[in-house]
Amino acid sequence: MSQKVVVIYSGGMDSFTVLHKALQEGNEVLALSFNYGQRHVKELEVASNVCKQHGIPHKVVDITAINQLLSGSSLTDDIEIPEGHYEEESMKSTVVPNRNMILLSLAIGYAVSQEASAVYYGAHSGDHAIYPDCRPEFVRQMDVVSKMANYEPVAVHAPYLDVDKNAILADGLKMGLDYSQTWTCYNGRDKACGKCGACVERLEAFAANGVEDPIPYEA
Repeated sequence: MSQKVVVIYSGGMDSFTVLHKALQEGNEVLALSFNYGQRHVKELEVASNVCKQHGIPHKVVDITAINQLLSGSSLTDDIEIPEGHYEEESMKSTVVPNRNMILLSLAIGYAVSQEASAVYYGAHSGDHAIYPDCRPEFVRQMDVVSKMANYEPVAVHAPYLDVDKNAILADGLKMGLDYSQTWTCYNGRDKACGKCGACVERLEAFAANGVEDPIPYEA
């Protein structure tokens, strides 16, 4: 049975796969992207192009004003982006305080206003160690709270919560997805840097699946 759902869509490979997963399940999808003051908007541009291509209703919401309250992340402040793997301590600088709770709250409100039954987002097991708001206990509690917070219950659904990026990519490849339509790098240059945590994890996923990443890299 088709349901209307909201997908938090950043333009990265995880949310790109989640978006198509929701479509494959037969849902009526509303895509929602946020400009929260990240270093570049390349992901948002990619997201917009994908939604136009598929005729998916897409909202890009400017919430940059919240950065008056949030600080200390290399994704939003003038702090150097660390290079290396997410398992390294330096990667904690990429945590944006309370980001997913804020984005999910806004997405839930949008879902209620659009009479949608669920909000999908791309948390996965590879993020659990570094991002508290991608851990199973957080997702479960947000699901509980979301179903209580309004007269209309909205589920919070992370379809890849218990698997890593390798498995997400494997599922996307089975769906025949074109990952040249995604952007993962924390830097917004013409080519991906290949060195930041997002690039390293992405390249590892493609290598694990025996497939070449279709986006260009500087190194």
